[in-house]
Amino acid sequence: MSAIDTQRLLMEMRAVAQQAQLGGNNGIQPAQDIAGAESAVDASGASTDFAGLMRQAIDKVNEEKQIASKMEDQLEMGDPNVELSEVMIQAQKASLAFQAMTQVRNKLVEAYKDVMSMPI
Repeated sequence: MSAIDTQRLLMEMRAVAQQAQLGGNNGIQPAQDIAGAESAVDASGASTDFAGLMRQAIDKVNEEKQIASKMEDQLEMGDPNVELSEVMIQAQKASLAFQAMTQVRNKLVEAYKDVMSMPI
């Protein structure tokens, strides 16, 4: 399993905020520029568009929660292969992933409000 890359996500958000502050037209790009800049390719050839990163992060959080739920169900059914400590660790992983994603969402909402309050 791959971990949520929060550092990469935060760096992407900072880059977007910096572009908004330094760019021309008060940081507002024409619609065609935004559409063209929506998706970029990194050195490994993987897509690094912001929506894709968010979708991956949400999917990862959902996956962690599903694994925790499945393990909890197995423990409740008396599966001898599932230990309580493993279930608790997985539940904490899912909880932390959800909390981290909630914080990212809060930062995105805050950034959106800042951008919307900018004078044109």
